[in-house]
Amino acid sequence: MLMFGAKFKKIRNIIVVIVLAIALIHIIHALTLDRIIQYKEISFYSQNLGPELCGYRIAFITDSHFISEKQNWEVVNELNNRELDLVVLGGDFAWEVDVMKRTVEILSYIESTAGIYGVEGNHDSYRHLFAAMEAHGITPLSNGGVHIREGFFLAGVEDLWNRNPNIKKAIEDSNPDDFILLVAHNPDVTMKQDTSMIDLTLSGHTHGGHISFFGIWAPYFTMSRGITAYGQRFKSGFALSKDDTPVFVSRGAGAYRLGVYLPRVFARPQVVIITLVHEDKERN
Repeated sequence: MLMFGAKFKKIRNIIVVIVLAIALIHIIHALTLDRIIQYKEISFYSQNLGPELCGYRIAFITDSHFISEKQNWEVVNELNNRELDLVVLGGDFAWEVDVMKRTVEILSYIESTAGIYGVEGNHDSYRHLFAAMEAHGITPLSNGGVHIREGFFLAGVEDLWNRNPNIKKAIEDSNPDDFILLVAHNPDVTMKQDTSMIDLTLSGHTHGGHISFFGIWAPYFTMSRGITAYGQRFKSGFALSKDDTPVFVSRGAGAYRLGVYLPRVFARPQVVIITLVHEDKERN
């Protein structure tokens, strides 16, 4: 019995050390990397993309929330060194109207050949937001779209929680052969509406779970039905809609608070730069 008790105590101590080590790793990550914005470069390959659009570069910024002015200017300065063709804003700028207006103003200084376009998020007052966008030369997309150039149609929808997103209406001015990029703050809309005509959807909203276990799994309270109806499906990165079309979910750029600051844990903030690549149909 004494030998069994000693072994049990040893195992218990090992488990305690492992648990404490894991907790320490997550705390350190939250206090270091999870406070530094990552500039994530990805390539998106499509057979529906004309060769002339190969190499087209799009910056996607979403969920700024309570990002500081200093960080916003750092985003602007960093992106202005990336030779962008298009900038897309994915919503959730800030609850406070004055903070939102200042965020929009700063982001309007990002340089790109085709300009800046944006949609609303669930924390945005769309009337105030769209007025601020237009005042600073940013084009709001509200169940509508525009030909950025021949063969490339950009569409954006209203927020799923606050209004009535309508993908069909957003893309009604597109052509059958267009490459269609949809911007929808909440990725859940891609499970509720027809996305068969969409080549790629860009979304945010879920913050990568905001708090996650080694970035792999987010607990129920951060990925519950209060955030998304589809569990871990839209935590971050590439996923598929109900029509099996690609959806890329960004972890977002800013911090979040519920009365107090809620730190990110293994959900590092990010700004995404997508490079479009023509995929030859004859190769596949």
